Amino acid sequence: MSALPWNDTLLVTGRLDEQRAAQVTRTAESGGSVLLALEPDDELAASIAGVAVASDLPSTEWFVTLADDTAASRLDGEVPITTRLRTLAPIDGGIEVAATTSVRFVHHPTITVRRVGAGRIVTTGIADLDALGRHRTLAPFIGRLLAPPTTARTTDFGVGVVGYGPFGAMGYLHGLAATETDGLALVAAADSVSDRLMAARADFPDLVAHDSADSLANDSAVDIAIIATPPVLHAELALALLRAGKHVVIEKPMCLRRADADLIIATAAEHDRVVTVHQSRRWDRDWLALRHVIDRGEIGEVFNTETFVGGFEHPCRAWHSEESISGGAIYDWGSHHIDWILQLYGSSPARVLCSAHTRVWHDTTNADQLSLWMQWDDGREATFRQSDVCAIRRPKFHVEGTRGTIEGHYEPLVADRIVPGRGHVADVSHHAEAPVDLTVATYDDVLGVRTSTAAPAPSPGWGFHRNLADHLLLGEPLAVRPEESRDVVAVLEAGHRSGAHGGELIEVG
Repeated sequence: MSALPWNDTLLVTGRLDEQRAAQVTRTAESGGSVLLALEPDDELAASIAGVAVASDLPSTEWFVTLADDTAASRLDGEVPITTRLRTLAPIDGGIEVAATTSVRFVHHPTITVRRVGAGRIVTTGIADLDALGRHRTLAPFIGRLLAPPTTARTTDFGVGVVGYGPFGAMGYLHGLAATETDGLALVAAADSVSDRLMAARADFPDLVAHDSADSLANDSAVDIAIIATPPVLHAELALALLRAGKHVVIEKPMCLRRADADLIIATAAEHDRVVTVHQSRRWDRDWLALRHVIDRGEIGEVFNTETFVGGFEHPCRAWHSEESISGGAIYDWGSHHIDWILQLYGSSPARVLCSAHTRVWHDTTNADQLSLWMQWDDGREATFRQSDVCAIRRPKFHVEGTRGTIEGHYEPLVADRIVPGRGHVADVSHHAEAPVDLTVATYDDVLGVRTSTAAPAPSPGWGFHRNLADHLLLGEPLAVRPEESRDVVAVLEAGHRSGAHGGELIEVG
């Protein structure tokens, strides 16, 4: 069983004996929470839970319907999950039915709650706890049942964007996300360029436009400030906005130096404010599919990961090309890819080595190409490559495990159309925006290597922004903890230093 997300919870699986039953009762009576996966014919567990297994059903896709309760606030009311299912039957009074499942058009209890002393016992008939713990709706629902959230605020949190940018840039994305996420409302934008403030007003006519971050910091309607400026300004702005009493979201990368990241985290704690980083590509559909395949154990233990982004074309003539503004090429796509790798491995590497090239585009200060190699103390390794001089793209993902390999290749994203008077027009989008299909190859001791295809996962919508609202309104855990982004910055900083020193091996402290 993989690690489950419910901290400070007594997890009970298998049949109970008298000793274990006594532990369950003591935990609940003392104010603790218990999650009980009920087994058929376990009379001792049933007497504690107040419910018995009514039927033990096979594994298939079942639809779970959440009860109309505060624990279901802001969650989908009915969701599918593939699992063995045990329907439950109350055998005692005071049992709350938290969720039901339709079996041949009759709803049966699936998740129940019993209050015992100052605590509670949550009983689940969903037999696959790994699937339950991974589920994006049922996992937080169980968490809320185990530790009911305290809801103190019912009004939306006002969002202000610092560095709105040109039409269609990150300011527009955050504005759209805030507008479409319950609990958030776009109220302000700041930019030093008047044309960009005009674009902000055109996009969102009701927002208040500010010509500086200081002005936005003094806007009492702004609860959350989203920093969408070039990276070199992130640390200074984050500190100022936290000290002004704002919750702060920082576009990736969090900042350029680990020391600054530590100061940002400490300042947020000092002022009792939330700080997080928009690691948006944790919600990319192909990344979600990759994690799903790996979390299911299909390729075994991952020991080597390679990711790539790039092609052969002149770098964009914006801050992405200028090291004094960007911090260096590694801080661009590396902010996403290193975050992926650290999420996959669960920790930071012990050492890094980066080779950087300036071979073709001599009008820019960012490197043309870089390869960042990372190694963990147990021998696991990973490589991130970014290039503006690679005419045949490498795979986006190449992940090796002890039982198999996953690989995903970029596909061109071209929209062809015929325009009267102009003829054929092809609109080419950035290659990294289209989710890729994954080829999964695993070893079978009889049939040898077998391959299958994993399609991108369903769209999670505005996953980052929804989590931010859930955290502020309901106390849900942050999806992107600032310490995680601080660790990404530490790797990027070490990699940038290695590249500047000809590929020196750097220990990551």
